[in-house]
Formats: sequence, structure tokens, C-alpha cells
Amino acid sequence: MRPTVRRATVAAAVTTTLAGLAVTAAVPAAAGPGSAPGPAGPEPVELQLLALNDFHGALEPPSGSGGRVQTGPDPDGAGPAQAPTVDAGGVEFLSSQLAALAGAQQEENTVTVAAGDLIGASPLLSAAFHDEPTIEALGLAGLDYASVGNHEFDEGAAELLRIQNGGCHPVDGCTDGTPYEGADFQYLSANAFVTETGEPLLAPYAIERVQGVEVGFIGMTLEGTGAIVSQAGIAGLEFADEVETANRYAAELQAEGVEAIVVLLHEGGTQNGAGAWDVDACNSLSGPIVDIANGMSDAIDVVVSGHTHQAYNCLLDDKVVTSASSNGRLVTDIDLQLDRRTGDVIRETARADNVVVERTVAPDPRQTELIARYGEVVAPIASRVVGSATADITRTADDTGETPLGNLIADAQLADTRDEGAVAAFMNPGGVRADLPAGEVTYGEAFAVQPFANNLVTLTLTGAQLDCVLEQQYALARPVVLQPSSTVRYTVTAGATAGTAEDPCSGQRVDGLAIGGTPVAPAATYRVTVNTFLADGGDGFTQLRQGTDRVTTSVDLDAFVAHLQANPGVAPPATDRITAG
Repeated sequence: MRPTVRRATVAAAVTTTLAGLAVTAAVPAAAGPGSAPGPAGPEPVELQLLALNDFHGALEPPSGSGGRVQTGPDPDGAGPAQAPTVDAGGVEFLSSQLAALAGAQQEENTVTVAAGDLIGASPLLSAAFHDEPTIEALGLAGLDYASVGNHEFDEGAAELLRIQNGGCHPVDGCTDGTPYEGADFQYLSANAFVTETGEPLLAPYAIERVQGVEVGFIGMTLEGTGAIVSQAGIAGLEFADEVETANRYAAELQAEGVEAIVVLLHEGGTQNGAGAWDVDACNSLSGPIVDIANGMSDAIDVVVSGHTHQAYNCLLDDKVVTSASSNGRLVTDIDLQLDRRTGDVIRETARADNVVVERTVAPDPRQTELIARYGEVVAPIASRVVGSATADITRTADDTGETPLGNLIADAQLADTRDEGAVAAFMNPGGVRADLPAGEVTYGEAFAVQPFANNLVTLTLTGAQLDCVLEQQYALARPVVLQPSSTVRYTVTAGATAGTAEDPCSGQRVDGLAIGGTPVAPAATYRVTVNTFLADGGDGFTQLRQGTDRVTTSVDLDAFVAHLQANPGVAPPATDRITAG
């Protein structure tokens, strides 16, 4: 790896109190005159950015759809399942691909960056050690700068700072028996502020000198992080608007003499239409990233994005805007030229390519050793058989948004909380992180499905409140269909009036709601089970906060494992609980 010369914009470290813990937060330097540009000359400086996002601790090659990349269009009438794909991902191959791409350039001209969610929602191999193996592996792979994402806050701000700075876990200690030294790369967090002090939690930006020309990197998570993370994880923090934050720090960078500016943003979009499979295209891009990129200052040259787990390669408002899918399946290779006289990006020559991380390249032996080292410690836990499945149980949604695996998890949660009076359960689809393979199911595979360690909460709702919760699914900016237990039935009419964010109960899409075959009465009460994330209003389900008589019980993974053990040879549940009207 090249010796990186970096000047993170941190003037001092201040100690502040967050959620009762003493933590260290970096604060930005005051704006001042920047260094003089490099010597003038006819030849521009070549800069290569290698970018990834949403790695989620995928050290070993991911399985299922999360470990494949589509390489061609869907066959006529056959559907996406029949489209050509290649196996991709796994840190051994990602590391080799990054090295190969950097080798095509002068090493000192390559900066490797990431757009958040490197950790969190991780397989057991990483999660069992609080994602320390992933941080170590990405350091070996040459990562320089990364924005925080919402999952970086899964275990709270103090834990994120430990991940950055090092030290053993305050409860579990050094799980693998060796000291944890911290990240070799710098996390950037421009729009996450400590409420008590108003200071950013981590350095908002950094400056890298490339052959005498300074390049600024601003890192941010999505403003809506507070709505999609456990409330305990973001206690004492506030998240600012992405556009306002990017423009604020872009102006500060320019005041320091920096004209080449890259934003690492954990927010994204989605391609649409027949060509949406093309990872290197920009087909009818939609989603928050469009308005965000268009609203950003013209001083910003590149936006490396993420969060949606999608791939695209776009030019929006004359800015290069990219995303590299998830799980290390793609690397975005961005080639820029910097004007030595002005220090700015020569936009006419900017080029980006999304490169598939195929498993045909030679694995990086350093990463192979790392996986083996941590795998040896976790193997007795991961390999324990906890059940079996007659067929693959997947996260593939039908037209209503219902999935077989989501239904199975909801059934497990209902079974686990019957003693609390539960008559129904609902699971958020974003909490289901991997498909369940056919055959024997190990604890490691079950963990990959539900890695968040949320507790189950059984609460009381009136029939009217429950109906409003279901209407809220379609009143959100991004519809989120809760996965229902087998006791629940209802019909949803797509063309009916949807509720609003201010008044989700005004929606009229849900009809015929029944529990246990009996129509739900508005004034009657029902005991309903959800996880702590939903119970606190996660994913925008604020109506669930109205639930009363709350009882918190098992960890969701424990309930899932118990259900698998009690039902050997479990079959994929039918997706017939929600009917399209």
C-alpha cells in the first residue's frame, strides 16, 4: 500500500459527554488560507478514486442474491431470476481487485474511499467481534477515507469512536484475545452533531495532497439516520440536512484553497426501467440522491453515494455521481484530472466505471489469513446446526411486498411471545439481511438473517391504531411493507388514497384486516409483537410508539433459532397474508 500523505482537517480534540460516556470528538479547523497550488505546468495531475459502499462486514464471499451481479438483461418473459449473473464479492477478492486497479495508476495518485455502512448488519464472522475484523480487513485493502452510514451507529456513538480510535470493547473486552488498534482509515461525519455541544462527532472533512494539489473529502450519512437506527444508537446526536452541510463545508474548503471536492454520502437512488440491471448505467435514476446532487454547490465535483445497495454511474448537474451496490461486489474506478494552476477538477475528462469484483482473481493472502484467524475462534458457534429447511427461504417479495422469509420470522416472533398475550407479529423487511438456504441451517446462517440483536416488544394497540400502523406503510416517503405473522390477513388497494406523513390514519389502502380469522374491531385491543427498532418508531412507524403495556422479552435471533429448532424441515411460508385488491 502506498504511504498516504493526508491532512485531516482536525485542529483539536475535545472531550464531551455523550450518553454518560466520555468520548473524543474531532472538531474542524477554522477556515484559513490554503496551501499554494503545485507548480504550474501543462500536464494535469492524474487522480484515481477507488470507491465502495455498504460493505456490511462481508468478509467471506456472500451467498445468494447478495453475492451475485447481473451482467445482462432479463430474458424475454423469463424474469430477473433467469438473467445472467456472476458471483462477486468477498474481501479476499475485493482487496485484490483494488490493488489491481490501483496498479494501473501511480500509487501515490490513488485514494480509496467508501460511502458508509462498512459495518453493522454483518455476518457472524465480523459481528461476533463487534466488526473489528472488517475494520482491520479494510485497512489491509488500502481504504483511506469513509463516510459514516446509519449502521455505523448501530451500537451507539461511543462505540463508533472506539472503532475509529481503538481500545477493547467496554463490555466484551478484546474478544479475540488481542488488542484492537483502531481503524487505519479516517471516518468522516460532517452532518452528525453532538446535541450538547453542537460539534461534529468526527472530523467533517479531510484534505489529501496529490502531487501538490489538494483534494477535499466531505463525509456524511443521510439526514434521516435518526428514523432508521435504534434510538439508543443515536442518543445525544442530531443529523443535519445533506445539501446544507455539503455546501457549508465545500465553502470552507474553498476558503482554505481547496477546489477539487469529493463528497462521500450515505444516501442514494435507484435505476429504473428495462436497463436498470446495468451496473455502469444511469437509467431513469430516482431517489433522494437526485435532488441532493442537484442542490449541492457547483464547487463539488464528485458524489460517491450508497445506502440503497444499488449500482449506478451518473452525471447529475455536471457532477459525477456513483454507487457500487453492496457487499463488496463492485468497485467504482473514478479517474480525474486536476488542473495544477487552479487546483480544480477538469470535468470534461472525468470518467467513472463500476468494476465487478469477480471471484476469478487471485485472493489476497493477507485477507485469507485474517478470515482464517477469526474463523477459528468463532467456528464452534457458527457451525452449530439449529434447524433445517426443505427449500431456500428467500427475501424475494411478491407484488404486495410480502416475502417468505419475512413471514417466517414474524411467525417465530409470534410463537415466542404467545405467553405475553400476542396475537400478531410484524417484522420490518430491512431487518432481514440474508436468505436462508435449503438443508441444515447453522447458527451462523441464522445469524446472517437476523444480525441486529433487537429484543422483542409485545404491546397493546387498539384496532384503529393497528389499522393506522398498516396505513403508515404507504404514507412513508419510501413505502415499507411490514411482514405479517400467519394470524394476519388484509387486502391492500394500490390505487386507493394513501395517508400523509402528518396524518397516516387518513389512508384508505388497507381493507378487511383480520386477526385469527376475525375482523379487527376499531375499539377492541390487541397484543402485537414487534422488535425494539419498530417499537421505538423505526423506519418511520411512529404510530407504534402509541402502544401501551409494553413487555420486552427475547432477543429476536434467539426467537428465530428456537422456532427453527421446534420446526425441523421448515418450508417456505406462502405469501398469501396480504392480498392485492
